[in-house]
Amino acid sequence: MTKITETVELRLICVPTEDQDRAIEFYEMLGFEKRTDDPFGNGYRWIEVYLPGNATGIALTPPPPGQKVMPTLTGITLATQDINAAHAELKSLNVDVDAEVSRMGDPVPPLFWFRDPSGHTLMMVQRSW
Repeated sequence: MTKITETVELRLICVPTEDQDRAIEFYEMLGFEKRTDDPFGNGYRWIEVYLPGNATGIALTPPPPGQKVMPTLTGITLATQDINAAHAELKSLNVDVDAEVSRMGDPVPPLFWFRDPSGHTLMMVQRSW
């Protein structure tokens, strides 16, 4: 019998947003590239953004009909070689970012949280490899 884990891969993380164009601008500013932007349903758009060379992306989806987007902790973690430079750059771009880099000590790498235009929280962590 084949295990489901042998046939399944993580492809997309759905992040609901009411303003898809603003979300595209935000994620492109982070270095993501828009690979899909297709119409569907009643004037909706299916949008996927990916970091270059990555097979797992983020779908910037509209909220379900009649519902508002509720900001959430996404669980999305981005890794950088220079956490201080990433933090300074996001601050300079007026991104809603934590006031400073969190340094909890080993084994937790330096990190900070920031929010997308819908208020969803993402994490940036210092790459350790």
